[in-house]
Amino acid sequence: MDPFLALLHSFSSSLSESELSDLKFLCQHKIGKRKLESVRSGRELFGFLLEQRAIAADSVGFLETMLKAIKREDLMLRLEQFVEGAEDNAAEQPDVNEKRLQKVAIEVICENVGKDWKRLMRSLGFPEVKMDRVVAAYPFNLLEQLIQSLREWQKWKGKDAKVADLIKALRDCGLNLVADRVEQKLLQMSTETK
Repeated sequence: MDPFLALLHSFSSSLSESELSDLKFLCQHKIGKRKLESVRSGRELFGFLLEQRAIAADSVGFLETMLKAIKREDLMLRLEQFVEGAEDNAAEQPDVNEKRLQKVAIEVICENVGKDWKRLMRSLGFPEVKMDRVVAAYPFNLLEQLIQSLREWQKWKGKDAKVADLIKALRDCGLNLVADRVEQKLLQMSTETK
């Protein structure tokens, strides 16, 4: 399955009728009036845009402009992640064991870190701009902001993302109890696998 088509399909299912109407208005110069009148879903609209070569997996500028115009920051973030993911596939990733440890550490962090998540991300050296994008995409969901920020941090650091960095950052910003819980969980996990 084409990942770009899957992304467009998911965008289509999350559009309201008024957002679809706004997108159709924005596409008047790309798609003929008759075709636009027949469009009843985002999927159909994106299909016409693909036919016209107005959007493509390697050419998302127009799609990004449209999403910005209808103020769908969440979809813009997903599009950006798609583009970065395509670029990052060539980058080295952490080994399987480190990924497993990170997953456990992140679960514990998400259960125990609340409104202090930005302080943690700053301690990890995560760029403020990326945090702002995550907040814009999930404005009323603190947990999702933390989860997405940690995922973005993992992508940003690539193979250099280490659980030790997470624990150090937790301690650096005074979240020692959470750091202890992460270490306990990792220790428990290592004894279970022996």
